[in-house]
Amino acid sequence: MKEIFNGYFDNRELSWLKFNERVLEEAEDEALPLMERLNFVSIYCSNLDEFFMVRVGSLHDQTIVKESKKDNKSGMTPAEQLSKIAKRTNELLPRKEKAYKNIIKGLKAYGIEQVYPDKPKNKEEADLLEKYFKKEILPLLSPTVVDKTHPIPFVKNKELYAGVSLKPHGAYKHAVLGIVPLTASDIFERIIFLPSEEDKIRFLLIEDLIMHFVDLVFPNFEVVNRNIFRITRNADIDADEALFDHDVDFRDIMEELIKKRKKLAPVRIELFAENGEIDKELLAKKLGLDLGGDFIFVQHCPLDFGFVGALRDKLENMNELFFSELIPQQSAMIREGVSVIKQAEQQDLLLFYPYERFQSFIALLEEASVDPTVVSIKITLYRVARDSKIVNALIRAAEAGKDVLALVELRARFDEENNIGWSKRLEDAGVTVIYGLDTLKVHSKLLLITRRIGNEIKYITQVGTGNYNERTSKLYTDLTLITSDKEFGADASLVFNNLSVGTAVESSSTLWVAPNCLKSRVVEMIDREITYGADGYIGIKMNSLTDIDIIQKLSEASKKGVTVQLIIRGICCLIAGIEGCTENITVTSIVGRFLEHSRIYIFGKDDRRKIYISSADFMTRNTEKRVEVAAPIKNQAIQERLIEIFNTMLRDNVKARVQLPDGTYAKKELAEGETPLDSQLYFYEQAYKNQEQQQEKNEKRILGKIKDLFKK
Repeated sequence: MKEIFNGYFDNRELSWLKFNERVLEEAEDEALPLMERLNFVSIYCSNLDEFFMVRVGSLHDQTIVKESKKDNKSGMTPAEQLSKIAKRTNELLPRKEKAYKNIIKGLKAYGIEQVYPDKPKNKEEADLLEKYFKKEILPLLSPTVVDKTHPIPFVKNKELYAGVSLKPHGAYKHAVLGIVPLTASDIFERIIFLPSEEDKIRFLLIEDLIMHFVDLVFPNFEVVNRNIFRITRNADIDADEALFDHDVDFRDIMEELIKKRKKLAPVRIELFAENGEIDKELLAKKLGLDLGGDFIFVQHCPLDFGFVGALRDKLENMNELFFSELIPQQSAMIREGVSVIKQAEQQDLLLFYPYERFQSFIALLEEASVDPTVVSIKITLYRVARDSKIVNALIRAAEAGKDVLALVELRARFDEENNIGWSKRLEDAGVTVIYGLDTLKVHSKLLLITRRIGNEIKYITQVGTGNYNERTSKLYTDLTLITSDKEFGADASLVFNNLSVGTAVESSSTLWVAPNCLKSRVVEMIDREITYGADGYIGIKMNSLTDIDIIQKLSEASKKGVTVQLIIRGICCLIAGIEGCTENITVTSIVGRFLEHSRIYIFGKDDRRKIYISSADFMTRNTEKRVEVAAPIKNQAIQERLIEIFNTMLRDNVKARVQLPDGTYAKKELAEGETPLDSQLYFYEQAYKNQEQQQEKNEKRILGKIKDLFKK
């Protein structure tokens, strides 16, 4: 095992909890519109769901089979990590509850009120709720009494249930547990809007209504106490073991594993308690929670925030409750209505989402699907939209007789079912579909368009930092490079040829391709900057930093005086500002309206500066266990733009948090007279200005043509 450096290392799981705390801070920020704050509460909770399903699930598995294995950064055992996770999660619960209650309180000023059935506005409303429950809900409920002859029913992952202590009146001699599913999405609407005055919106949640009338569900019992509970199941399914069976189609394997995931062991119970009479250990035993009472989290606000979307839809016309609308603009580098392929042949192109239109990339694919010179289109698909225009363009290309190859990564976590469906549609249309390698996920964002013009072969290559997903392109910040560079095309062709035969690229000349030739190149570039000492520079923007080798190398650079500036949105296992280890390193995290997702690597200054964009974070899973691609930026104008983007984020003093030497994060304090800078809003302002300037140029060009016609 590698040596443990507790001095400047943070535990991965605890670092992630710090990131999610920064999300919660957005929900607490009174400067934000109320519904956006509520949305951040929802994001905080959904993030936590996935964290428990994947990371806590994995740690739980390790306690069973690998108890002696310690985290190589913090030295903690899986059990120790689980203990700290439970403690920190519990510490954050009151803040989430307070944020929710403050938001609901604030909405009252806009005539929006959450109704609780035990506190109706008047008798008329009380009668209405009872009538609605008896007529519309009670006939559809499926209650269960748990006793010796009635075992506990299967409890679905992330669904809400009533857990009711019942005192029998009849044949039952002992108190029993009653269970009622509360949120079967195919039966009930989660949120109910009540009749109200025209300028008022009053709503209640289905679980509150059922719990209020739950005594009517069990007429032969006395309800002693009532609680709402929700379980989170381990979702850490492992497809690698099944991959050794080469006689079975991998898609069939994944379909079976998805079914298995739904039945894995619980790793968390959330409880909304009406009173304090809760036997946590008994509940854990009944529901099969092996982790014990520490992983039962008692709270006093909704256990599931899936209703937020429906509430947003209801309030969509109340603009003051939401962020102002921002519309992606046409990139200043791309002329609308002109062939994207021809423009890429003239110069490299850069797209910056969500500030610039994703449609420009779709236009490239659609153009390629009908261009008679295009002989093949090859692409890696990790996450795509459910109504994907990207996939539809690939299907049209195949139907037009193009050779189309799509690598569909079936192991993209929680998108497996969507990807399985698309893989079948692509195959039906004549697209050659392949999957990820046996032991490596393919996470790269790579497109290769091959053209034959006479006897000459030409390439258009696209390398991106984010998924080919129209929906997330409006929510995530990402970069896309489109180039006709022959070296790019040759390396991209090499990547696809290797993927087609089930192997990873061993070496490449221009692109950095994980797992064999990305991490080593990164280390080489850091080593190069180390030779320059105090004149060295490294700038990295990405989602997460956990790779211990790269962290140690960055510390080595810091010790030699190299300036290291890191913009890390999420997990960062390096702690900056530790004397003698990381004193020349700064870590900035930006959590704002959009999810910071782009990856930029900068090595060196001035003439020796090298800039890359990539699909890879510096996590061991990315650098050693996935196929990732990083692309060098050769175009001087694009280089300058990426430097400007990076430096603007460093200047952000509104949404940026700076990591302190104790591993915590703090918002920047505005100096006297300093102008607030929200980097994300700034980039949108720039996109609007660029669009206005482009329109002025177009108008002048059109006027010039009209004048020429009159002269003629």
